[in-house]
Amino acid sequence: MAVSYKKLFKMLIDRDMKKKDFRELTGISSNTVTKLANNENVTMEVIEKICIHMGCTVDEIVDIIPDDQVDENREKTVE
Repeated sequence: MAVSYKKLFKMLIDRDMKKKDFRELTGISSNTVTKLANNENVTMEVIEKICIHMGCTVDEIVDIIPDDQVDENREKTVE
């Protein structure tokens, strides 16, 4: 399974927030923001901080992508 944080970054755009503003508001590090931008796993503590400070729920910022969809996307990029 993979994760996607596209919803989170769309939310930042919709709220006219820069990554720096987001980091300051949530108290997360720039390394963690980079992980989010690269759709890498982060701790639930990070997700909790984001949800609390952004006033949202987990499903508003994270998509879980099943393995079969991840494999399909990889095959498409290789072709």
